[in-house]
Amino acid sequence: MILTRSPLRITLGGGGTDLPSYYREHGGFLIAAAIDKYVYIMLHKRFVPQILLKYSQFEEVERVSEIRHPLFREALTLVGLSQYLEITSMADVPAGTGLGSSGSFTVALLKALHTMNRNPIQTAELAEQACSIEIDRLGEPVGKQDQYIAAYGGLTCFDFASDGMVTVSPLQISRETLANLEDNLVLFYTGTSREASSILAEQQSRTVANDASMIENLHFVKKIGLESRTALEEGNLWRFAELMNVHWQYKRERSGKMTNTQVDEWYALARRNGAMGGKLIGAGGGGFLMFYTEDQVRLRHTMLDAGLEEMRFRFDFEGTKLVLS
Repeated sequence: MILTRSPLRITLGGGGTDLPSYYREHGGFLIAAAIDKYVYIMLHKRFVPQILLKYSQFEEVERVSEIRHPLFREALTLVGLSQYLEITSMADVPAGTGLGSSGSFTVALLKALHTMNRNPIQTAELAEQACSIEIDRLGEPVGKQDQYIAAYGGLTCFDFASDGMVTVSPLQISRETLANLEDNLVLFYTGTSREASSILAEQQSRTVANDASMIENLHFVKKIGLESRTALEEGNLWRFAELMNVHWQYKRERSGKMTNTQVDEWYALARRNGAMGGKLIGAGGGGFLMFYTEDQVRLRHTMLDAGLEEMRFRFDFEGTKLVLS
């Protein structure tokens, strides 16, 4: 049996500039952090001539081409395994909550399949294969951050060049700042999941159409990402929190689906009760609200009273790994 896991992620700055529709013309930059919530893939050989898949649904087919789940189908096609397999996926957090679960799933699945195929694969190639499946093969309107941070882990800066090359560099942050950041970032589940593709498709179509307001918005968000890196590396967490708030104001302008009245009310409530900055994680529309606060007790009690559930987390520095083989 083979067991792999990939971490989920939060974005600390520059989110949205990792979509090909933007970085192929302008270059992108963002900071992402892997967290200790995971997608798991369990795989082993079968002795019957069928492929068995267990996820939120159940599939049993004779050929890879018959698989309905697109990520399973394309990953098996890419790796070219000829064995009959049973593959099970599990996750600590539901899909559609803005933490990059699709990218984490694809990277963990590829890691398991390459391990079964006795094919050692470098981290960068693993991330690129996952991007190729989602962006090139399936045409999903997604970026590259989810696959890359799942593969690498840590608190990591990514530069996306116009030719598709990705430069990966760890955030140069002190131990004290890291500890304070981990303690003071809090996540609250809004109780709703959403399909990110419709929101991202709108951003992609407007970017491809050279919509001036969208391009300018993403230019500014990239600038905020670079300023966030400086603030974090200088240990200025108040400035980082301030930039989070500015980022959210710009992010919510990118789509009418980005937020709603309830989310805006929760955000305002948090800001009145200790949150120095925050935003919705991921494409928007639902999922998790993230805040930076130095008054955790007050903020936690306020949001709990408002009906939101907190998800405690720590940072993950291992990235995608083979747990059992």
